[in-house]
Amino acid sequence: MHDPTPPPTPYGRGWPVRYGPQNNHLRLTHADRDAVAHLLKEAYAEGRLDTDEFEERLEAAMGAKVHGDLEPLLSDLIPEGTPVHSPPAAQQPSSPPSSSERVTALIGHYSGYFVSALGPLAVLLINGNSSAFVRRHVVEALNFQLTFIVGSMVLWFFSWLVLPLVAWGFMLLGWMFLPMVAGLVAVFGGRWKYPFTWRPIKEDQGEPGRP
Repeated sequence: MHDPTPPPTPYGRGWPVRYGPQNNHLRLTHADRDAVAHLLKEAYAEGRLDTDEFEERLEAAMGAKVHGDLEPLLSDLIPEGTPVHSPPAAQQPSSPPSSSERVTALIGHYSGYFVSALGPLAVLLINGNSSAFVRRHVVEALNFQLTFIVGSMVLWFFSWLVLPLVAWGFMLLGWMFLPMVAGLVAVFGGRWKYPFTWRPIKEDQGEPGRP
């Protein structure tokens, strides 16, 4: 059997992303964008990119759709066609999220207080591809709001019974307090999972309806 992990390269270790005319039409995955982001962070740490260039290229990489979008971001950093590697997710050092990422994640959680699932859904559609941290928090917030909506509909259908009303009371308490806790966790850059939550939207789906 072959070792599924490629050997180390000057650009890291992991699955390759190649850019060049033969691949320009291919759609990118989250792993592809993360690999490019890893390279840009290394170039910034080495002084090959200044702060403005790094932030501009990183934002463009997170919003890229096909491999051809990567060419202007990488052409002056590596030769065309060079495999770009990033560490596997389990081995990647966890860099702290930026302040803007934390605020966006906070908005994703707290917006549910005002417009229910529409709040985190809007944040997901606008900023869900900006970073893995934002996507993880906003998808979790959206799933929680969907769980509350569907759960409330089901329990009120059986409202003539006592237990469904009691269960809905606990759900309401959770809806009031859990997003508050989740927002604080996001502000401090942590991970959060809502308890007893149905998750129809998967984190790796990115934006709803996206291929």
